[in-house]
Amino acid sequence: MASKLGSFRHSFTEKREKEKLISSNSDFSANGYEENDQEEEKATYKSCGYSWFSVISDKVEAFFNKLKYVGVKAWEMGRSDPRKIVFSAKMGVALVLISLLIFFKEPIEELSQYSVWAILTVVVVFEFSIGATLSKGFNRALGTLSAGGLALGMGDMCQLAGDWEEAVIILSIFVIGFLATYAKLYPTMKPYEYGFRVFILTYCFIMVSGYQTKTFLNTAVTRFILIALGAGVSLAVNIFIYPIWAGEDLHNLVSKNFMGVASSLEECVNGYLHCLEYERVPSKILAYEASDDPVYSGYRSVVQSTSQEDALMGFAIWEPPHGRYKMLRYPWKNYVKVAGSLRHCAFTVMSLHGCILSEIQAPAERRQVFCSELQRVGTAGAKVLRELGTKVKMMEKLGTSDILFEVHEAAEDLQRKVDRKSYLLVNSNCWEIKKPSRLKEASQDLPTTNNDDNNIYKYNSLSEALLDLQSWDATSETDIKTISPAHTPSDRIFAKQRSLPTRRSGKGHEAPEEKSDTYENASVLSLATFTSLLIEFVARLQNLVDAFEELSEKANFKEPVDL
Repeated sequence: MASKLGSFRHSFTEKREKEKLISSNSDFSANGYEENDQEEEKATYKSCGYSWFSVISDKVEAFFNKLKYVGVKAWEMGRSDPRKIVFSAKMGVALVLISLLIFFKEPIEELSQYSVWAILTVVVVFEFSIGATLSKGFNRALGTLSAGGLALGMGDMCQLAGDWEEAVIILSIFVIGFLATYAKLYPTMKPYEYGFRVFILTYCFIMVSGYQTKTFLNTAVTRFILIALGAGVSLAVNIFIYPIWAGEDLHNLVSKNFMGVASSLEECVNGYLHCLEYERVPSKILAYEASDDPVYSGYRSVVQSTSQEDALMGFAIWEPPHGRYKMLRYPWKNYVKVAGSLRHCAFTVMSLHGCILSEIQAPAERRQVFCSELQRVGTAGAKVLRELGTKVKMMEKLGTSDILFEVHEAAEDLQRKVDRKSYLLVNSNCWEIKKPSRLKEASQDLPTTNNDDNNIYKYNSLSEALLDLQSWDATSETDIKTISPAHTPSDRIFAKQRSLPTRRSGKGHEAPEEKSDTYENASVLSLATFTSLLIEFVARLQNLVDAFEELSEKANFKEPVDL
């Protein structure tokens, strides 16, 4: 069935065909160039005498190009964050220090014999930040100590079992492995998952090796000493050589996210007012992957940072007071709360960007009617976000003035403009205008009340009254005389009502192709969507300000400097 001109189906189909044509042309041009290049290469090989030497040289060249690419990327990673180079050097220093145990023969020979456990502890426990190192070190020490004590008790019980010693050992390993694995799956035990793994490993190692050597106590004590030594070396190197704090990373991440959302908001409003339109939406944006689009990358980093914020908060809790964070029990959870409130605002910015990416776009001339008000709200909202981000970074409280005053005034001006020009946000030609004469005619068949005469001449809005005056029918009085109310269908009371055309049967004369205005009506309505989302963003800022004020009070931010 053919779609009507101007309908959703017709407009979407036309746009898809245009995109396919563009993609086919680009593919054709690219494939054409590739085919020509391949033909030229084949001709060259034939003319020069194609040989295995050329194939090998090409592969060697490609291999060195890949090495060059990896080297460039490694250099760029080191330049972007020099702490990664420092961390790698610190790991090497810790391994060198713990490896010296191999050369010690006195006073305890077992330390050099089982030094591999200390080396393994350094490799596993040594993390990027001090908080992560402390967390893993505590988990490893707790798991080793508890498993060692349990293994010593079970070892004595197994020796009392006599001929059933092997069966008791195997059964105990199964029971302990089952219980520990099941316990670590409990949600509140997630931070201690590594400790449970160490617990299982230590218990099994002590039970098996102790059974072979019959020295359960010596094995447990030696393993615990080596693990404690490895954890101590890791912690000492991590703290005293260029310390990296997870709390500082969380602080910088939250303040940076404020700037990202502010930039996305400004770019989104400016792009919408300048009728920014994508010929084709990038596939990375459709798949929610990283992209170079400035609007998209700004809010995506905020939405994607949830797991990173939770991990940094979990590590920061373990860190002792340091630097600017000198109070005990620092409120790191409030940083995550502020980040969550910011993410709540970022979802609205994502929806605003969706208006730019949508298939249905509002006409440019109608956007310009609200241009100054939309621009003012976007600029004021971005200003609030940047100011809050700066306050977080400088650890400074808000001043006495209301930070939301300007953006609230801008939102109210926008709402007043919408109230005055609301007929531009919908297709006003399809409005059901209440004609006073015809409503009076219809009321003759309805029960009357004392307030009927007062309500019948009221309009729903100022715009409706304006349109009613413009579309006033001078012959309405004669229509009342010629049409009897008793024979007037209820669906003809409103003269301006329009409906979708009904289907006609295949028999008889075929109806001419009709034009549908559904797509045009929806495009006008999309401007109302963008406007309401922008006002919703302003409403969500209050929750963000409240979360920041709570953080500033609990963290004892410094008082603002009055200029």
